[in-house]
Amino acid sequence: MIPEVADRRREDLDELAAVLETSGEYRVLRRLRLRPAPAPPHDARIRRGVFVDVETTGLDSAVDEILELAMLTFDYSMDGSFVAPVGSFNQMRDPGRPIPPDVTRLTGITHEMVAGRHIDGSAVEAFLDGAALVIAHNASFDRRFCERLLPVFAAKPWACSLREVDWTAEGFESARLSSLAAGLGLFFDGHRALHDCEAALDVLSRPLPHSGRTGLSVLLESARRPRWRLRAEATPFASRDRLKRRGYRWEAGNGAARGAWCTETDEQSFEAECEFLRSEIYRQPAPPIDARLLTAYERYSQRSD
Repeated sequence: MIPEVADRRREDLDELAAVLETSGEYRVLRRLRLRPAPAPPHDARIRRGVFVDVETTGLDSAVDEILELAMLTFDYSMDGSFVAPVGSFNQMRDPGRPIPPDVTRLTGITHEMVAGRHIDGSAVEAFLDGAALVIAHNASFDRRFCERLLPVFAAKPWACSLREVDWTAEGFESARLSSLAAGLGLFFDGHRALHDCEAALDVLSRPLPHSGRTGLSVLLESARRPRWRLRAEATPFASRDRLKRRGYRWEAGNGAARGAWCTETDEQSFEAECEFLRSEIYRQPAPPIDARLLTAYERYSQRSD
C-alpha cells in the first residue's frame, strides 16, 4: 500500500476508534508498534540495554532446547525516563528432536521452520557487546536457557521485568505481557520471541498508571538494590501450592545439595520473606533456610543455586 494512502487509512481508523471510545460502550485496543526513537536529553547519561526472549521445547532448562532467540537493543537514561529502541536480532534453531505439539500450537513454530537452522554464537556475542544490562520478562526462565546456549550471557547482569515492577500496585490485573499491553490499550501477536521483546520494551517505556514513572525507571531502581536468594529445604509437602503461588520454584538436588524451594527477594522484603517461611511454612522459629546475598551477575542465574 502506498505510504500516503496507508497514513490516511490509519487516520480514518483512529477517528472511528475515538467515536467508539467516547460512546462509553466500547474499549478499543490498538496494535502495538515500536514508536520512533526520540532524541536523548542532552545532559542524560546513556547506557545500552538488551531485551531477550526465547521460545523453547519445554520449561526445563536442563533438558529442553531453545527454538528461537530474539534480542532487542535499546538506549536508556540512567533514571529510566528515556528509552529508545536501536536494533533487533532474531534467529531460530533446530532442537534436534520433534517439537511438542502444544509448543507448536502456542508459538506457531514448526519443525519445517527450524530444520537445519542454528544460532550464530559470534553474532550473538557481537550483538551483546557493550550492553550494560540484559532484561527478560521472567529472567529466571530465559537466563538459564541462554547461559546453557552461550557463556556470554553469564557475563552480563540481568534484571526481570516480570518481578521487579509491582504491576499489581500499578493497577494491572496480571503481570502477563499480553495483560500489561491490554491494560495500556494495546495488543500484539504474542508467543513469538521478537514480538514479545518489542511489546515488553514498549510497555516499560510508558508511564505507569499510578506512579507516573516509566516501568523501566522502577525496574532499574530495583535492579540496583541488593538482592537475596532463599533456599527452603525440607518443607512440608502440603505447603508446595502455597510456595508456588508466592513465586517459589522447586530446584532438584545436585550432588550433596538437597532439593529446595527457591526464590529471590530484595533487601526491603528479605525479613518479611523469612518470616513467611518461619510462620506459615515451617511453623518453627529456626527452620532450615539458606540465605545468600547475590552479586549483580548472579541474579536469576543457575549459578546462584
